[in-house]
Amino acid sequence: MTAGTRTAGAGGAGGVRGAGGPLDVGDVAWLDADEMRLWRAFVEVSGRVIHALDASLKADDDMGFDDYEVLVHLSEADDRRLRMTELGDRLLHSPSKVSQRVDRLARRGWVLREKCEDDGRGTYAVLTDHGLEVLAAAAPRHVADVRRLLLDHVRPEESDAFADVLVRVAAAGRD
Repeated sequence: MTAGTRTAGAGGAGGVRGAGGPLDVGDVAWLDADEMRLWRAFVEVSGRVIHALDASLKADDDMGFDDYEVLVHLSEADDRRLRMTELGDRLLHSPSKVSQRVDRLARRGWVLREKCEDDGRGTYAVLTDHGLEVLAAAAPRHVADVRRLLLDHVRPEESDAFADVLVRVAAAGRD
């Protein structure tokens, strides 16, 4: 092994082990204990918060987190409409997945599809009045859940720094 090269598992910081022991994966900047703590906490909290929000929305409002997410994006858009491609970009989903989600919401009368007048190939997803009513009914409980699951655990003096870090990480992911 050359200087600076470690085998996976060295130092106990997120190594990968095969059946016969540590795998040699070359030069890797392994996570130290503090970085591993942060990474594992992020993975756990993001999974737990989204899972709990999804379960709450399903139990109380007969929709999942993914449905709520679509309705929110449309409610915040001009004329409550977004091109399907833009909605997909916002949701980080493929065109086929966005289409399936919009179709599911359209069957419930919450969203409809409209052809783009200026571009015959494009399609808008449009939030219906009924969809807006459903969103308005779900929002107070959802916001209370967001507070209970996340915001109530962030001290006021930590809030700006926490948000700054998340915004910076999200922006890096868009590059």
